[in-house]
Amino acid sequence: MPDSSRYVIRPQDVETLAFDWGQLTFTCSPSVNGATRLSAGIVTMGPGEGHGRHNHPGAEEIIHVISGSGEQMIENESGEPTTWQVGPDTTIFVPASRFHATRNTGDRPMTVFVVYAPHGPETLMRSLPGCQILPPAMSADER
Repeated sequence: MPDSSRYVIRPQDVETLAFDWGQLTFTCSPSVNGATRLSAGIVTMGPGEGHGRHNHPGAEEIIHVISGSGEQMIENESGEPTTWQVGPDTTIFVPASRFHATRNTGDRPMTVFVVYAPHGPETLMRSLPGCQILPPAMSADER
């Protein structure tokens, strides 16, 4: 059982994975707080940024748009892409292993909350080409 201080996590408390398409900060995962069935985090993409077509083998994904606007593509069972316009308060479900892509089409940052079940994509992403691991942010008192 994780230490109770690990139950409430803020993005600045943990490292961030930075890519050329945006940043991902896992605030819930086995290594962060001992989660055993899922992982979750905050993704931020600047205007025009987004990640290309990819999948998470064996893992379902939930994407919830917090702010900004964009396009969400999910391929159907036949591999044909369908794209939706998404914005704040939109929740997207991506079935396990399904190819998908998210792009910020707005003029300000797009922030989404993602959940993977089971966990695992957070570990794989660390090994992707171009992944830069940024240390936890300093608290306001340390700056």
